[in-house]
Amino acid sequence: MSKTFTAVSSIVLCSALLLAGCGENTKKAAQPASAPSASDTAAKPAAAAVDLKNATEQYRKFVIEQCDAFVKATGEFTAAVKSGDLKKSQELYAPTRMFYERIEPIAESLGDLDPNIDAREGDVDEKEWRGFHRIEKTLWTEQTTKGMEETADRLLSDSKLLRAKVETVDIEENMLVTGAVELLNEVSSRKVTGEEERYSHTDLYDFAANVEGANKIFELLKPELEKKDAALAKTIGTRFVELNQALAPFKKGSGYVSYTELTQEQTKKLSQAIDALAEPLSGMGKLLGA
Repeated sequence: MSKTFTAVSSIVLCSALLLAGCGENTKKAAQPASAPSASDTAAKPAAAAVDLKNATEQYRKFVIEQCDAFVKATGEFTAAVKSGDLKKSQELYAPTRMFYERIEPIAESLGDLDPNIDAREGDVDEKEWRGFHRIEKTLWTEQTTKGMEETADRLLSDSKLLRAKVETVDIEENMLVTGAVELLNEVSSRKVTGEEERYSHTDLYDFAANVEGANKIFELLKPELEKKDAALAKTIGTRFVELNQALAPFKKGSGYVSYTELTQEQTKKLSQAIDALAEPLSGMGKLLGA
C-alpha cells in the first residue's frame, strides 16, 4: 500500500508576444499590434497541446478489465479458503493479487478500499485489520484456513465494491500520468525490500504486476510522449525491457520463485533496474503532467 496520488509535476504552457522593432516610420511604431489571424490562433495551441483523453479512456477500460478478473479470481480464492483447502488457497493467493496490484493507484484513490483489501499488519488497528494480508498470515504462519471465513467474505465483498466504484471514478489525466510513477514507487519501497508479502514471500508476483501496470500506462502515453521527446520515450521503453529481463530469471512456471530464494546481489540488481527506469519515467511526468 502506498500514499494516495501526489502530482509528480505540472506543465505551464506559455505564449510569447512578438514585439515589432522600431522602424524608420514612426507612425507604424505607434500603431497597436494587429490581432493574430484565426489560422495563427488555431495553429499555435494545437502544436503545444497534450491530448490525453484517448489514453485516459483506454486506461479506464484496462482498469475495468482488471477489476472484472480480480473479482472472479477473488471469488475462487475465498471459496478455497472457506472450504478449508489450504494448498489451493496458497496457490491462488499471489496470482489473485496481481490483478489488484496492476491498478493499485486507482484503488488507493477510493477511500478505505485499499486498506480494507491490502493493509499489512501494523498499517491499521489490529481490530480493523482484514483483507489479503490478514488471510496470508494465517495461511502461512498457522498453516490453516480456520477462522478466516468471515474475513474471506468481507474480502470478496470489498473486491465487488471496488469493481462498482471504478465504473464511475473520474480518472483525471494527471492521475494517469502519475500512476506509472506511483506503481514504480510501490516496487522500490515495498516489493524489493520483501516487506509486502512477509509471510508468503510472494513479493515477485506483486513486483511483476506493478511493473506491468506501469508499463501499460507508458504504452498508452507513448504516442504523446514521442511528440514531445522521442528520445525519452525510447529510453523508457528500453528500461522497461531491461527491468523485465532482470525479473525473468525468477519466473517459475506461470508464477515466480519465493523471494527468499534471491541472493542479496540479485535483489540489488533488481533495485538498480528499478532506479534506472524511475528517472526517465519521472521525466515523462514532467512533460505530460497536467
